[in-house]
Amino acid sequence: MSDNSEARIATADALTLLLHNQHAICAAIEEVTKWLSENGVEIVAANAIGAMQTLDRNAQDITGAIMRLRHL
Repeated sequence: MSDNSEARIATADALTLLLHNQHAICAAIEEVTKWLSENGVEIVAANAIGAMQTLDRNAQDITGAIMRLRHL
């Protein structure tokens, strides 16, 4: 295996771990958002939903980068 291939694999592995962390953060924000909504803090809940949407968009791009690295 060439050094370049090993570097791509290591990068893809690191991105995969970051993606898993991103999913965990999104799940935590979702739980807090639910609590905020149930307790009358809709404005803050709406802001949290916006943050989750950003995490989702970025997760899609990270997934694409991982797939490109693994298929080069």
